[in-house]
Amino acid sequence: MPAGTTAKVVLVTCGNRAEARRIAQAVVAKRLAACVNVVSAPVESIYRWKEKVVRAKEFLLVIKTTGRRLKRLKEAVLCLHSYDVPEFLVVGVAGGSREYLDWLGESVRESGC
Repeated sequence: MPAGTTAKVVLVTCGNRAEARRIAQAVVAKRLAACVNVVSAPVESIYRWKEKVVRAKEFLLVIKTTGRRLKRLKEAVLCLHSYDVPEFLVVGVAGGSREYLDWLGESVRESGC
């Protein structure tokens, strides 16, 4: 997967550390992500929900995947997540080290069986 890559970074927030770890473990085990960073210190989120401004502590997932795996990754996150409307933001990757991008692509490649 060279520069001009199909690599993607997906941001997902979770309401607690256990849920974040469970989602991270599941998507890597299913080869939907090559790596997930779980930001284990809570981030403070301020957002509008049901016409109120809400402040919450959340745990951020930084998920590395490819464009080909995005649909199944999103389905898995939505299935595993406790929120009514989970964050699922996709950021394109303009480039990176060839070795890392090759590893990422290989890590999410579906097996033939």
